[in-house]
Amino acid sequence: MIQDSECESLARHYEDILRLLGEDPQREGLRKTPVRVARAWAELTRGYDEDPIAILRSALFAETYHNMVVVRDIEFYSLCEHHLLPFFGKVHVAYIPNGHITGLSKLARIVNTFSHRLQVQERMTEQIAHCIQDALNPLGVMVVVEARHLCMQMRGVGKQGAYTTTMHHIGAFNDPATRAEMLGQLNSVAPQQHDGGM
Repeated sequence: MIQDSECESLARHYEDILRLLGEDPQREGLRKTPVRVARAWAELTRGYDEDPIAILRSALFAETYHNMVVVRDIEFYSLCEHHLLPFFGKVHVAYIPNGHITGLSKLARIVNTFSHRLQVQERMTEQIAHCIQDALNPLGVMVVVEARHLCMQMRGVGKQGAYTTTMHHIGAFNDPATRAEMLGQLNSVAPQQHDGGM
């Protein structure tokens, strides 16, 4: 975690950046911006201080269930390490237990852990899959990530509608039929959303 002294140092650097951009960091609208940005970066990179394997194992339960477990549409926000611009989207996770399961919320938490680091989508996809494999030793793991990258939308080619899909599979998901079953789950109609009667 970025310490207070490091936040202060970051804030000074952002003040310099504002000056280099031709701005006055002392004008009213920017006076607190360097500190705000430094604190935001501390939050956006907190994943470096988290142990994703420990997160999964903190809710490990013996279970004889041997069918596919799929958690889809886990939202994530991350920062591309090439341009320090956001990329964001959804992660879909599937695994086949081998004597143990983990709490479903823990799968979402490790997505947060890996996404709250400077990333590339391809590496993040593999990291999530290998973390689940290492922590749970399941019969197989598959991770699919769908994301939009602001480094493509805000700059460069400026392609607004482009999505990037990455996937990584281990063990039982190396079998085309098993992989197709997982992809079929993703292509099915999303579960009905309820608004609580409002």
